[in-house]
Amino acid sequence: MPTVAETPNEFKLNNCPGDGISAVKFSPASSQLLLVSSWDCSVRLYDVTGNNLRNKYTHASAVLDCCFYDPVHPYSGGLDHMLKTCDLNTSQETVVGNHDAAIRCVEYCPDVNVVITGSWDQTVKLWDPRTPCNAGSFSQPGKVYTMAVTGDRLIVGTAGRRVLVWDLRNMGYVQQRRESSLKYQTRCIRAFPNKQGYVLSSIEGRVAVEYLDPSPEIQKKKYAFKCHRIKEDGIEKIYPVNAIAFHSMHNTFATGGSDGFVNIWDGFHKKRLCQFHRYPTSIASLAFSHDGSVLAIASSYMYEELDMDHPEDAIYIRNVTDQETKPKTSSSAS
Repeated sequence: MPTVAETPNEFKLNNCPGDGISAVKFSPASSQLLLVSSWDCSVRLYDVTGNNLRNKYTHASAVLDCCFYDPVHPYSGGLDHMLKTCDLNTSQETVVGNHDAAIRCVEYCPDVNVVITGSWDQTVKLWDPRTPCNAGSFSQPGKVYTMAVTGDRLIVGTAGRRVLVWDLRNMGYVQQRRESSLKYQTRCIRAFPNKQGYVLSSIEGRVAVEYLDPSPEIQKKKYAFKCHRIKEDGIEKIYPVNAIAFHSMHNTFATGGSDGFVNIWDGFHKKRLCQFHRYPTSIASLAFSHDGSVLAIASSYMYEELDMDHPEDAIYIRNVTDQETKPKTSSSAS
């Protein structure tokens, strides 16, 4: 597999984690600060502009996800069942609470000012970041694999290909119960910035574009497409689509697969806008900065073929252009 050449618009971060990278998340207000969680038990804060590691704290086990509450308070969870936060100014760490099994997803909803965790214990928990303390536990139909926040709604993807839409202002009942339109296990869900819908990916090289409005005329717009598949010697290899990230300005999105490729899509016009060069190994996570100017790309082997020699885990920072991320039509859907 070809190695990645350093290009003028892309570089590799220094001091990358020593084990698999589980998540990359940009600060809500800056394209300079990047939060990274890893199987090496660490949560790291990078200064992307200066290409240096600014801060780091650890869990007792692998960290599976992280998010920013505000620019100086990240939250993180993983195999130690603990939700932690750290004051990056003072380096003071706090265990906020725990689940009965691994915490797979950690998200923050600014509209409701709540941190949300999804766990393999088949629950979603809400946390008030002001105290911080638990603000409720809500049972799900299976292990939580992925979550996305859109406005004041939460979209949860669980085992058994189930998708639930919750109203974070009223968690007394499930707003919508859905089944994935893809036949195989759900890997990632991310919401359109315009709050109209979400994109869901599966382990079988396929992505679905879904709409939240349940009316039949809107539901007619939903569709799915194949991607992250490579034909070699007449045989099609099909790869998991591990990562999705939305461009907040253009409503376009990037996907990353275990084929090592990153694609940019215009979901409303059913077009692929571009494909970047092949990265050394699986794309484990993707994140656009809040203004869409920078894309963080985690190239990290995900043990799809068990324990074997593999390229080192790396995070690439790519300065993206409108040519790569903006819909080609004269006006994008809003």
